[in-house]
Amino acid sequence: MSYQNLNPSDFKASFESSDNAVIIDVRTAPEIAAGKITGAIELDFYGSDFVQRILQLDKTKAYFMVCRSGGRSGQACSFMSQNGFNELYNLAGGMIAWDVEIGRQ
Repeated sequence: MSYQNLNPSDFKASFESSDNAVIIDVRTAPEIAAGKITGAIELDFYGSDFVQRILQLDKTKAYFMVCRSGGRSGQACSFMSQNGFNELYNLAGGMIAWDVEIGRQ
């Protein structure tokens, strides 16, 4: 695997301790409207410009990927890994797990 799945506590600790972290939420706008991780960039996995926008990102950053349950963000991590991104983290269980363990910020 070319990325790490992290549980909510490890995910939060990792992005909070990184000087290079970028959180990307790949859910749809209606999903995000229910709440998101503070500071997350919204980049709809189903958006027509998703691939283009991903490929424009700085490959030297650490990306922390979020979706509803961990599936879309995992797919995004795989795609990013195949395109030269090296530091990728997926929120295992997505926002469903985050809400249970951490809660909305």
